[in-house]
Amino acid sequence: MTGRRVVVTGIGALTPLGKTAPDFWNGLISGNSGVRPITHFDTSDLPTKFAGQIVDYDSKDYFEVKEARRLDPVTQYAMITADEAIEDSKVKLDEIDKDRVAVIIGTGIGGMITFYNQAVSLHEQGARAVNPFFIPKLIPDIPAGQISMKYGFRGANFCAVSACATGSHNIGLAYDSIRFGQSDMAICGGAESPVWRIGVAGFSSMRALSRRNDEPEKASRPFDKDRDGFVLGEGAAMFFLESLDSALERGARIYGEIAGYGFSADAYHITAPDPDGNGVILAYKNALKMAGIEPENVDHINMHGTSTPLGDIAETNSIKRVFGDHAYKMNLNSTKSMTGHMLGAAGAAESLATLLAIYHSKIPPTINQETPDPECDLNYTPNEPVERDIKYALNNAFGFGGHNTTLVFKKFEE
Repeated sequence: MTGRRVVVTGIGALTPLGKTAPDFWNGLISGNSGVRPITHFDTSDLPTKFAGQIVDYDSKDYFEVKEARRLDPVTQYAMITADEAIEDSKVKLDEIDKDRVAVIIGTGIGGMITFYNQAVSLHEQGARAVNPFFIPKLIPDIPAGQISMKYGFRGANFCAVSACATGSHNIGLAYDSIRFGQSDMAICGGAESPVWRIGVAGFSSMRALSRRNDEPEKASRPFDKDRDGFVLGEGAAMFFLESLDSALERGARIYGEIAGYGFSADAYHITAPDPDGNGVILAYKNALKMAGIEPENVDHINMHGTSTPLGDIAETNSIKRVFGDHAYKMNLNSTKSMTGHMLGAAGAAESLATLLAIYHSKIPPTINQETPDPECDLNYTPNEPVERDIKYALNNAFGFGGHNTTLVFKKFEE
């Protein structure tokens, strides 16, 4: 690995398990499910009636009414978690060079709720009913833009969009911005707000969602033989990154270090995983090479683990091909079993879970492991957390279109 070392000094999260990063971590370690029946719109004609939702969210707790009206929920989530990450970092904003702070944040879909509501207004009331803030609320780069404007950060500012790999891609790009010297600090991550009638209907029509309406809290069950699809989730997670020199100079708490990443493509199918896992395997190899480590150095992988019949098997097989016998010695998990699939925020939230597992030497479980699948035979840390000293851990995130990411996190050692 070349360039400057990059560490994480601040974190933020807004997820189905809680409204802060500590809430998120405590929910994961407790094995709680954030999946519940949908209550804020009519689901009577939908085959799936549940999701991983942020409970008791009220924009007035965070924004003035006028401001909230101009922000889609996806941007609200991003801004709230960025605020938390900046505060958690304890950086003194009046003492840093804001020209050297990047904001690199993505969303897989963007303002879906805004798009739906404005399309309905256009259809029912005509063109004059379309809100003048429709486009600025909708487009995926606006969360990054709003955060940079709020704080006056003038460094690199953009978003990468790669469906469910979005959050991880943006973390990797922010890491590059710092290690190659374009920035000294960065806010990065992902946000998503897809739990709306159009979102649930769209994924349902693909037959991608679980239909376990009688037991929604058990619907997300990665690697379990009785899995029947993923659970839609929402929220955001953010990282405050900085160069190691910057962190040490100001005496910052360091959660861990980013050691490398691997990006690749399946070049196979728009939604289905490559059953041979060739693209994913390339991401692993690229990540390990950049980090300068061997497969045997990895203690833990937070897997993409969506709870789909094909995806879980393909990911399991790809790990076996790269890690060999060592695949059975690692603790693997899928925190989607508790949050559902947060789409463009998934890679960021699950990277946060990976980082905190290293920091606390404790691995969250994969819940709802009831019936073993003979094709998924690795150690997925079933149902209970496990204490384990972790030096290196990976996070996987894969997106529709065949986009693959693997991030490498490392325990901080001076």
